[in-house]
Amino acid sequence: MTLITDNDDLRAFCKSLEGAPYITVDTEFLREKTYWPLLCLLQICGPDGAVAVDALATDIDLSPVYELFDDQSILKVFHAGRQDLEIFYNLTGRLPAPVFDTQVAAMVCGFGDSIGYEHLVSKLAGKRVDKSSRFTDWSLRPLSQKQIDYALSDVIHLCPVYEKLADMLGNNNRADWIDEEMATLTRLETYASQPENAYKRIKGRAPSARYLAILRELTAWREREAQRRDVPRNRVLRDEALVEIAHHTPETVAQLSRTRGLGAKLAEGHYGQQLLQAVKTGKSVADADCPEPQVKRDLPRGLGPVTDILKVLLKMKCEEFDVAGKLLANSADVELIAAFGEDADVAALKGWRREVFGEGALKLRAGEMSLAIDGKKLKLIPRNEEA
Repeated sequence: MTLITDNDDLRAFCKSLEGAPYITVDTEFLREKTYWPLLCLLQICGPDGAVAVDALATDIDLSPVYELFDDQSILKVFHAGRQDLEIFYNLTGRLPAPVFDTQVAAMVCGFGDSIGYEHLVSKLAGKRVDKSSRFTDWSLRPLSQKQIDYALSDVIHLCPVYEKLADMLGNNNRADWIDEEMATLTRLETYASQPENAYKRIKGRAPSARYLAILRELTAWREREAQRRDVPRNRVLRDEALVEIAHHTPETVAQLSRTRGLGAKLAEGHYGQQLLQAVKTGKSVADADCPEPQVKRDLPRGLGPVTDILKVLLKMKCEEFDVAGKLLANSADVELIAAFGEDADVAALKGWRREVFGEGALKLRAGEMSLAIDGKKLKLIPRNEEA
């Protein structure tokens, strides 16, 4: 059980992993007080054991790790790895590749919608995960041996979990399914922070195109300021205040100061001038360049029974293929398929999901197929076979 704090040791360890078929990876980080996640500890397990790399050690250079992550011959295994991948993208501008996420694989293999890591380790590795150090402040030094052991246990247990899931995927001929999911998980645009798009996270009241143009400028300013200061967005200004300003479009400090939660002191200062400028910029955007409000498509009346039948089919397919319902389709997807059929722009009508559920859902909706009870099970059969 090793804690690496020295560059020579780190280079030697990464060198020892050359030729490994896979490594397991986990991180410990903090982001309660910062905009960017603060990487505190990086755990890697290879064929010869696991190490924890102290990312906060003086003069530590993580370049050998990033070179390891670039090695296309080594699979990098994470569990619920989106936040880990975000950290590496922020640090390097690229993502480890190739990647395998055991949480996604577990859903593909029928372990439920969101099985916890502890339960998965218990089921597949026969081990008990000690979570007593879950709420550790990983930025404090020195780390205790208990903390190091806790951090290492995650990547150690992840090895048998990955191997058993990989075997299950091979036996079920679902390797292509997980490849599709990993392609989605490792899209660079998922992790690129674009201040101009930050407004999309905020829900407003009856948004108009002009309101959205102003909100876009306000949230972009807040995003850049939060990045510059490396503080959480709400430490700069809360969502509610941005929404209020975008609706009331103040033009003077006095008007701005009446914004609830803002206060006269902030309105009269440097921030106040920047907020007023953002409002002015948003108001001057050409109509053609304003964001289009996302209008929810009107659903036909009386859609409930059709949606319910498709949900029955979804549940049947989940049981038949032993795959998590959350991964296959959600309620909104089913509702849109019921309303618009092939014109529904949903994941359930693409890739392996279409093969498993989407195609049958379309045929059932079109009356080409029907559900029948066969003993204690449901079957999807062509209409001409009903008799």
